[in-house]
Amino acid sequence: MRHSGWVPTLADQFRQHFGHREHLYGVLLDHLADDLDAGGVTALICRDVVGTASRGDAVQLRLLAGLFRIVLRGEAPPLAAFYPSLGGAAPADSVWPVAEPVLLAHVEELRAALAIPPQTNEVGRSAVLAIGLFAAVRVSGIRRVRLLEPGASAGLNLNVDRYRITGPGWAWGSPSSPLVLDTQAADAGPVDLEIVERRGCDLDPVAASTPEGARYLTSFVWPFDLARHERLAAALDIGRAHPVAVDLAGASAWLASQLAQPRGDVLTVVWQSITEQYWPAAESAAVREVVASARARMPLAHLTMEGVPPRQTGGGYDISTHGPELRLDGRLIARSHHHGPPVLLLPEPRAVGGSKGHLG
Repeated sequence: MRHSGWVPTLADQFRQHFGHREHLYGVLLDHLADDLDAGGVTALICRDVVGTASRGDAVQLRLLAGLFRIVLRGEAPPLAAFYPSLGGAAPADSVWPVAEPVLLAHVEELRAALAIPPQTNEVGRSAVLAIGLFAAVRVSGIRRVRLLEPGASAGLNLNVDRYRITGPGWAWGSPSSPLVLDTQAADAGPVDLEIVERRGCDLDPVAASTPEGARYLTSFVWPFDLARHERLAAALDIGRAHPVAVDLAGASAWLASQLAQPRGDVLTVVWQSITEQYWPAAESAAVREVVASARARMPLAHLTMEGVPPRQTGGGYDISTHGPELRLDGRLIARSHHHGPPVLLLPEPRAVGGSKGHLG
């Protein structure tokens, strides 16, 4: 029986991340945890983080992504047979004898991978952010938008209007887009708007137009989640055709520079998604201060989609309780999955009436 002061070991964190063996990563993490406890190659790879890594560091996801990058480069063909996103169909329960030699052959690379925070640039979040963008335009009455994104990664979500965002009875965005995102939310209130400027920043920007950048982003998407791989591939194609500038900078300093000059001709929308959990508390406070100060100089909306994911289980989680919160200037307007749809709309206190959502 675990006492109240029990602290999970790194191997425990591996086992608990999914807590089941229903797919490739659940099986791999079980084997990696056992190998870590036994002092095998996993212990060699993780030697610098054993005893110091917290659950928030998600060491297990960093290790799985590093292994996936090796597979994506074509350097482990037998292991690729287990990755559904690469056409593999080998049974996951047979993976360890194939994976262990790959780990042994790439110890230094995989140890270095543990220093790389997960960075998917999940484009499904565009569907959620778009609903917040509609609300911001309705409130302001300004339809020309300047879009600024701290923590933008590769900037894929800044191409939101180049995707097709839909819901029951409505659609918005490029009609010919190869990427369609279904919010599953009725009465989302889409509005006509024009994004006239877009720019982002990140502490580690990803050049999505390069093969290396594309592999990097792909490696953090679970290989059995084929829908996410399909939409990432489509977003990368769009990003190559419409590259977005992402500056190497911290959030608060970058926003202070971007918001320094008055802009009354557009609605400036500062938006962010699943990034604040990685910021120090002082940085979060500084961002709020910069945004608050800029409101006196220009029409401005602050749109946030934030929330730490719950522990994973085979049955998923209840969006209405554990889904990230979509907030417009601090007001909660929706919840969703951490990867995007479905979107659960919450009543919006505006003259044209409220809106209702569902989990689909």
